[in-house]
Amino acid sequence: MTNPFNHPHDADVAFDGGDLDCGNGLLLLIRRHIDPLERGGLLEIRSTETSVDEDLPAWCRMTGNELVSFVKRDKQRSFLVAKGRLEERRGAGVQAAQAAQQRGGIELVEVKPMTVFPPVAPAPAIRPLSVMGIGSWPRPRWMLQAMHEHMEGRLDEASFHATADDAVSLAISAQLRAGADVVSDGEQRRDSYSSFVASRLDNCQLIPLTDLLPLVDDPEEFERELRALDVPAGDVRHPAVFGPLGRSRGIAVHEVDFARALTQTPIKVALPGPYLLTRTMWMECISDRAYANREDLAQDIVRVLREEIACLLASGAALVQLDEPVLSEVVFSGPANQRSFMCGALGAKGDSPTELAFARDLVNAVTKGFPRERIALHMCRGNWTADESKALAGDYQPLVDTLGQMQVGTLFLELCTPRAGEMEILTSLPDDIRIGVGACNQKHAHVESVEHVVAHAEHAIQLFGAERVLLTPDCGFATFADNPLNSSATAEAKLAVLAKAAAILRQRHGIAA
Repeated sequence: MTNPFNHPHDADVAFDGGDLDCGNGLLLLIRRHIDPLERGGLLEIRSTETSVDEDLPAWCRMTGNELVSFVKRDKQRSFLVAKGRLEERRGAGVQAAQAAQQRGGIELVEVKPMTVFPPVAPAPAIRPLSVMGIGSWPRPRWMLQAMHEHMEGRLDEASFHATADDAVSLAISAQLRAGADVVSDGEQRRDSYSSFVASRLDNCQLIPLTDLLPLVDDPEEFERELRALDVPAGDVRHPAVFGPLGRSRGIAVHEVDFARALTQTPIKVALPGPYLLTRTMWMECISDRAYANREDLAQDIVRVLREEIACLLASGAALVQLDEPVLSEVVFSGPANQRSFMCGALGAKGDSPTELAFARDLVNAVTKGFPRERIALHMCRGNWTADESKALAGDYQPLVDTLGQMQVGTLFLELCTPRAGEMEILTSLPDDIRIGVGACNQKHAHVESVEHVVAHAEHAIQLFGAERVLLTPDCGFATFADNPLNSSATAEAKLAVLAKAAAILRQRHGIAA
């Protein structure tokens, strides 16, 4: 490749960002070009925007990439950046570089909304006191390696899914050995419980959290806050929207189809909820290239989630769970308009009543017309660290009215940790809502005793009735793929305890085995 700026090394890939700044799309272009390179590969970035002089070196420091050289000629700037360190250079990955060069800029995909939903297929009923996980299961090390290689363009789609199929088989086998009544695929194909949608939806891109640090007012202070919260910023990835959202392929239908081929046991599948996605995807200076405001973005999020749920129910998913943990951030994390981390939601928020009403309306817009007994909602107080002191705390009192107004058939709630307060607060929920009671703590390596779980679940039964109670961990065992909270062996042991407790309780309360 020609080197008109006389950098000390020739670039493998180059692109011209024009007058884009780091907060208005340049970082997306950089990520799109640098990801397919091998470690040590060289990317040349040309720009006429003056703010890039400071922002790009800051991005390099935060993401662990090396700024090799910087040349300025009149209004034109040229930055030569090594992926990782220049000393790692081994040949630069010419084919990957050529693929990135051919992609060039970000091309928008035409959005084609689904006009007719497929009919809902029958699925096995979920009996009272059923045991199940919340969703995520620890991934094997080789699955994590495949995930990173796939995201970086070094592993093709077919090879990635072949590897994931093996990981899913192991996760489902472990749940069945433990005695679970409902299983999930363990979210083995996902980098996290929510941001994975960026790899499935049109006009959306998955980027590391560290890419977004230059967009906040004080990146170094924000980075210190993340460390204080025990947030692994280098391992967490974030969805960025650069055009109208579309769903030209399924988000999780392929997961359900493969899981159903492995077992006749009812399958549960989790999706990030509409409020969570709106909070994570709406980032000023990125999302506003496609949407005037977050309410407009939310309308398209509702549309794609409804399309996905329709297809999941048509594929035989017994239960579709919407994850909305950020509801607790609304009421427990501090003042309105304060930017914070809660399972990846970096967007600022308004006052609590406004946000809760917005969330309720979004959830109800998504679930409208679907059978309530097949739709659930999960919330917790944060699951990015095993340090209980770093997660949010507070009882359900400020949330119970909103939860009761959501048109779902089941609520999966964090109820094992003392941070969640007393179960009695939930007795005002409508009688036709089942309660998935968190009965073991997924953050702790200690496996609870059967007696402890029986006592905890019995308390729930006395409050809600045995017909309404399901038993689960407080949250998933590996919400973020690179940051599992427990091993698969511990996860299996905890589910097995729940299953033994459920057997005792079914016999005690006359529930058919």
